[in-house]
Amino acid sequence: MAIQFDPTDRTITLQTRTTTYQMQIGANGRVLHLYYGRRIDGMCLDYPCILTDCGFSPNSYEDRLHREVSPDILPLEYSSAGCGDYRVPALECVSDGGVTGADLRYVRHDVTVGKYALPGLPASFEGDGQAQTLSMVLADAATGLEVELLYGVFEAADVITRAAVFRNGGDKAIRLDRASSLCLDIPFGQWELLHLHGRHCMERKPERVRLMHGIQTVSSRRGASSHHHNPFVVLMATDAGERHGECIGVMPVYSGSHRTDIELNQADSVRVVSGIAPDLFSWQLEPGEAFHAPEVILCHTDDGLESLTHRYHDFLNDHLIRSPWKNRRRPLLINSWESMTCDFDAEKVLKFAGDAAQLGVEMVVLDDGWFGARNDDNAGLGDWFANEDKLPGGLRPLSDAIHAMGLKFGLWIEPEMVNEDSELYRAHPDWALAVPGRKPVMARNQLVLDMGRRDVVEHLYGVFSALIRDNGIDYIKWDMNRNIADTFSAALPPHRQGEASHRYMLGVYELMDRLTGEFPEVLFENCAGGGGRFDAGMLYYTPQIWCSDDSDAIERLTIQTGTAIGYPVGAMGAHVSICPNQQTGRTVPFGTRAIVALSGTFGYELDPAHLTEDEKRRMRALAGRYHRFYDLIHNGRYYRLTGVDQDGDHVAWAFVDRCGRQALLNLVVTRTHANTHGIHVRLRGLDPDGRYRLKEMAVEGCDQPDGAYLSREDVAERMYTGQSLMAAGFTLRPMRGDYPGVQLLFERVDAKEE
Repeated sequence: MAIQFDPTDRTITLQTRTTTYQMQIGANGRVLHLYYGRRIDGMCLDYPCILTDCGFSPNSYEDRLHREVSPDILPLEYSSAGCGDYRVPALECVSDGGVTGADLRYVRHDVTVGKYALPGLPASFEGDGQAQTLSMVLADAATGLEVELLYGVFEAADVITRAAVFRNGGDKAIRLDRASSLCLDIPFGQWELLHLHGRHCMERKPERVRLMHGIQTVSSRRGASSHHHNPFVVLMATDAGERHGECIGVMPVYSGSHRTDIELNQADSVRVVSGIAPDLFSWQLEPGEAFHAPEVILCHTDDGLESLTHRYHDFLNDHLIRSPWKNRRRPLLINSWESMTCDFDAEKVLKFAGDAAQLGVEMVVLDDGWFGARNDDNAGLGDWFANEDKLPGGLRPLSDAIHAMGLKFGLWIEPEMVNEDSELYRAHPDWALAVPGRKPVMARNQLVLDMGRRDVVEHLYGVFSALIRDNGIDYIKWDMNRNIADTFSAALPPHRQGEASHRYMLGVYELMDRLTGEFPEVLFENCAGGGGRFDAGMLYYTPQIWCSDDSDAIERLTIQTGTAIGYPVGAMGAHVSICPNQQTGRTVPFGTRAIVALSGTFGYELDPAHLTEDEKRRMRALAGRYHRFYDLIHNGRYYRLTGVDQDGDHVAWAFVDRCGRQALLNLVVTRTHANTHGIHVRLRGLDPDGRYRLKEMAVEGCDQPDGAYLSREDVAERMYTGQSLMAAGFTLRPMRGDYPGVQLLFERVDAKEE
């Protein structure tokens, strides 16, 4: 059994394939966290936790004569403020009777076969029928508040999920001011924090820092998981690296304002608390009501960051992403934005589509500007009907004409936003989030619709379900181009305004759930000004997310490397765009741009009419390469060959199929030098006893003759062992030019082929 209870020592143990998570029900009903780490069988792990009298750490009444027993230093499974634990709390609450905090004591626990679900929230699912759920109820006698801690144990996947449900079992209302999903006390070890920070057009840059004594916070108050601080964090032992050492991943399944606190305290132990950001949050819990906090996905490995990455990739693909498209080859698309912005008509779009069809493109996506009075970003949002001055007869004739070319047809939408200059806003100004008596904060001259309102969600569902159904839409790009301020809902009373932000996310999730459920054959891609909502919550509804509005290939090396630490390669929207690049002004060889974009969903952001004949030839060839390598890239193992810091002159990564039969080595030179040395890489994931041949090679942007970049002239005839390629490695001669790249396919050779 993955979940075991020992009544003798009152331990509850969660076992996955390689890890153990153990708790103990203490003498006074406090639930203690004993251990999370490498698998240990048949052992009560309370013995390492030696308690000492720590000054100014108070004792519960029952322990007033045992000063070494304090809520302030005990490793608690779930902690509340106001009850003698001064560390960062998981719960902050106050009852209408004025009682603050909750002294949580064990009531009961149950084990069930299958995985729990969270109403209205994205959450992982069992898929293979092998998950188990632990439900453990803690309660506070003074207020009647119950906290149900939920644990989903995926034994084969090496993952444990956490969630919390808060129920008011008393006779007075309780206000939740902080209702975190996860509290994890780590009694021992020296740790560093790996997190993903950034900004618009430079999301998810990895940064690794030593924990200091105090509280380090990764959070967003923007109403979105944000470009700036991704919810996913990793604790790494100070001696951990890519392929060795202990790592603990914490991944919230939530797309709104989030917060993860990591506290290194006076006892040199670490507490991690993760969930909805408490800033501007509160939830009024009336007697008999319940509040569900979002899920957090926990994963531990002592084999380094590479192993953690693989486990998250597998888990998200197998147990979180629901779309049928996760297992299908997605069409090679071209998006109209960088070529036409809002300046187009039907004739121009059809010319664009016809040119693209000749180059191997399979789907045309019409981006912003097709609806209402939309000629720039100052008007039209909310009016989701075709602008017939641009598209006579509406979308259907255009859709039919594009389908007649043998192409699929996709469309850009931004459901959650509204312009003041729109028919929708003039009819329903109260549908926008805005503070009464105050001029609203604007971004892109647009406001945010109150997605927590039932009438708003129903209106949007009616509009977009008809839009998709009536126009033969094959793909939807769902965008969100500003963060939330003025979080005030005209539909909520004053004492419930702290609920507006979370209710907003519940409304977004409901709309996504209904549309993706009604149209499973439509490929949905999430976007929020690029990667402003790249999180596990969104992946539950959409199998891919536009990784960043920065499509510069050299910038994308950092963005995509950081993203892929936790999120699958097949989820990362990545395109070849025009040069000079619109965001950076940089010029990168066409082939190098392709190498980077192939390590994602792959597509184009350019106008085929402006390409050279050589670029058109390359596009046709790339369509073939996309299909040949699709399964290897999307279903194989991803390996960082230059690590996450990328502090060098090149970036290298590889995809290896699960059997070690093929390996696709990708390398981009970011800085070239005179009088330099060769470029050396060690592959990963190969069959050490297998024999490999370099089967295919593509070198881009290098001004040397073909073949001069290889370490030996006869390399195509040379045989390598997997062991040699992983230990001794592979060397390329120095590559010159601006941002040259290389893609090499190694293939294992059967004995009869040698």
